Amino acid sequence: MALRAVWKGFLKFGAVACAIKLTNAASDSEKVQFRILNRKDRLTVKSAYVDEITGDLVTAEDQIKGYQLDNGHYLLIEPDELKALKPISEHTLEIEETIDLASIDQRYLDKPYYVMPADAMAKEPFAVIRDALAKKKAGARASIVLYQRGREVVLRAHGEGLMMTTLRNAKDVVSEQAIFDGIKVPKTDPDMVEIATLLIDKKVGTFDPSTFVDRYENALIDMINAKKAGKKLPKPVAAPKENVVNLADVLRKSLQKEGIKTAKARKPAAAKRKSAA
Repeated sequence: MALRAVWKGFLKFGAVACAIKLTNAASDSEKVQFRILNRKDRLTVKSAYVDEITGDLVTAEDQIKGYQLDNGHYLLIEPDELKALKPISEHTLEIEETIDLASIDQRYLDKPYYVMPADAMAKEPFAVIRDALAKKKAGARASIVLYQRGREVVLRAHGEGLMMTTLRNAKDVVSEQAIFDGIKVPKTDPDMVEIATLLIDKKVGTFDPSTFVDRYENALIDMINAKKAGKKLPKPVAAPKENVVNLADVLRKSLQKEGIKTAKARKPAAAKRKSAA
């Protein structure tokens, strides 16, 4: 299925420029969608902007962005004034530098897009840029105006085209120190860690998104089908209970459940000390 282009313009690398287009690399179109209804007459409703004092409807022509000042008043910002601020062309994706893909912190990766040549003339220069990035196993950092916003992005070779991923700014990513500094983790028992690694080894798999299951989406569909058929709704799944009062016993039970017998006879050091006492 050919997806509609969400952006068209030019990929610029040095003196080379070629026409390109972007399409979304991810979609939520297959998800269950709800509409908001009026409970009384079951007709659909729509959102609207109203004056918070008078309650009157404000049409699109009368709407304008405002920046609130310290005194509570608003500075009006016209659409043309915002448009004139754009530091880069709306129609250019210019490569500014190349970077090691392995050096990218995954927290900064946002939304993916496919990049492809927009016409026959663009195919050769596009392919040269793509193959050069693939050969060096490099990414290319660039800037783009997308959906009326300037965004930093990273490009990499992907199949016959390029993958462009928008990047979050540093201020948008929460520092791990702000979250983890207050955690006081006790020193772990090496034997219990060894048992946990056996469980990890038992569960080794490959990254295959085709096997992913949206359990909530499936439960939602089951609930909708039950309501359509006039049947009883499925019972909610019970939340798990914490069961790590004796971590050594829980780990050994996990080994037995997975059919791992190699470490069955071994007791973690904590358990040995307990039995010795």
